[in-house]
Amino acid sequence: MTEISRTYPSFAWPCHRSRSRRPACSHGCCTLRQLGQRTSSLPAALPWRTGPALPACHRLEGEAAGPAVPYRLGMPSARRSTPQDAATARRILLDGLARDTEVSGLVGELAALHPRNDTFPGEVFLDLAADALDWCGASRADPLALDGMRDRFLAECAFGGRQNKKLQFAVLAAAALGGGTEPDLLDEVAWWQTDDFWQYALYAAIAYIRAAAGRADVPVRQVCQELAQRDSPRPE
Repeated sequence: MTEISRTYPSFAWPCHRSRSRRPACSHGCCTLRQLGQRTSSLPAALPWRTGPALPACHRLEGEAAGPAVPYRLGMPSARRSTPQDAATARRILLDGLARDTEVSGLVGELAALHPRNDTFPGEVFLDLAADALDWCGASRADPLALDGMRDRFLAECAFGGRQNKKLQFAVLAAAALGGGTEPDLLDEVAWWQTDDFWQYALYAAIAYIRAAAGRADVPVRQVCQELAQRDSPRPE
């Protein structure tokens, strides 16, 4: 894809747009708190709306109203992703899958490369998923079936509600990229109101690599090794 990374805007949460508190925010943070989960269970870098303090629906019971994280349209990330970061993200994923590393372990290892409120390294993973499609010879004449892809190739991951739609978008975006088009990531991801696109792109890449191995009837390790030998993002 043409860009290494992109930042995207945040929007006022629905619970902020009403003078009366709703029982639960549509983005799910209140629901998590109602279930009694800890703050650490929430996404690490949600793009909270700019304001003097977090609203009550975004705080645990008894928590003080600290300042909200400023965020505006076009605001640059604290650190910019580099070609070296892109090459590192690709290597970590391929090496990890070749060693049969758990998906949760890959997410944890790759999180350090993700700048806050940025799609990176999601683009890297979509490119890698498209490479896997090309590697296994998927085409219009001989397509790779996507039926049951989540259950067949991401069985260790649990998805529910909107998470299924996010995964579906990442899977279809990778297929579109492999077909020669460039998906409009920002138009879609801005409406998610969460900072997790890169994770769903990672899940899609893992699913495609495993699907490619199954289609060719070879170990996942072999697919990863051969993809690693292909052209990939190189440090400048």
